[in-house]
Amino acid sequence: MEYQPTLKTKYREELVPQLMEKFQYKSVMQVPKLIKICLSQGVGLATSDKKLVDNAVNEMSVIAGQKAVKTKAKKSVSNFKLREGMPIGARVTLRNNQMYEFLNKLVAIALPRVRDFRGISNKSFDGRGNFTLGITEQIIFPEIDLDKIPRITGMDITFVTSAKTDEEALELLNLLGIPFKN
Repeated sequence: MEYQPTLKTKYREELVPQLMEKFQYKSVMQVPKLIKICLSQGVGLATSDKKLVDNAVNEMSVIAGQKAVKTKAKKSVSNFKLREGMPIGARVTLRNNQMYEFLNKLVAIALPRVRDFRGISNKSFDGRGNFTLGITEQIIFPEIDLDKIPRITGMDITFVTSAKTDEEALELLNLLGIPFKN
């Protein structure tokens, strides 16, 4: 038998019956599930210093445990000294076991290290059951070595679920252990 993350097992064995009971689903296939977690980081100063994007890609790869890719500008914006095709950020998409491992690490290790943490606001749902969380400092992750980073940057973490409504997605993420404020 292959390795299964504890969160994935918990979802299958405990959360699916709870969600079926709460929302009165007729089939297990109707129960919302986490499809993927997308991490993205925009590097605003990348127009003047190309090394910053490489640093962002390396940090994202270390945090996610999977190789991150550079994102390129789609349009040229003269006010920002930006040309089409310039690398301006990094992103990585996690699915399956790596996604559950990252979520476990985020909830158990990273979020408790945030200063003055009182929970996550539940206002960042998009209306279709997806949730985006902005992190201001990448140093909350234990893999990041404080002495080796040139500057503190933030990132966006998007949880893509198969839920039809925000209420269902909120309940799913709540049961998966994401600490919401209320």
